[in-house]
Amino acid sequence: MKKTYFTKNQKETISLGKEIAKNLIKKKKRKKALILALIGDLGGGKTTFLKGFAKGIGIKEKILSPSFILIRKFEIPKQTLNFKNFYHIDCYRIEKPKEILALDFKKIIDNPQNIVAIEWADKIRKILPKKILVLKFEVLGKTKRKISFYSK
Repeated sequence: MKKTYFTKNQKETISLGKEIAKNLIKKKKRKKALILALIGDLGGGKTTFLKGFAKGIGIKEKILSPSFILIRKFEIPKQTLNFKNFYHIDCYRIEKPKEILALDFKKIIDNPQNIVAIEWADKIRKILPKKILVLKFEVLGKTKRKISFYSK
């Protein structure tokens, strides 16, 4: 099932992230990590969306794009019992999927207590599991975004 959302500004994009997070954490337990594959152009709203998503799962720390460190890990508060960790991965600087494998990527995505948000996920598409949630970000104007959300 595909859903499409339109946001007019950063505040709405953050709110959408928060709303989607609250709905996803209500889902039943999983056998592997919950993976959000974010794709779209630079400045498309991926990190802005994840700021809201992180708030929606109770994370208080500031969410910044981990472009230079690739992976940031956050502990999810106990209120979201099915999940323990939130991983924010940025593949912008990745040239080959094997680069991310060297950072325990397989171990991270195999753990059902993890939520893993991957910006620039199209760069590592070959190593992603079959069951993922894809969020496609499209720039419609200076602050307007089209965000499509679907399961794969």
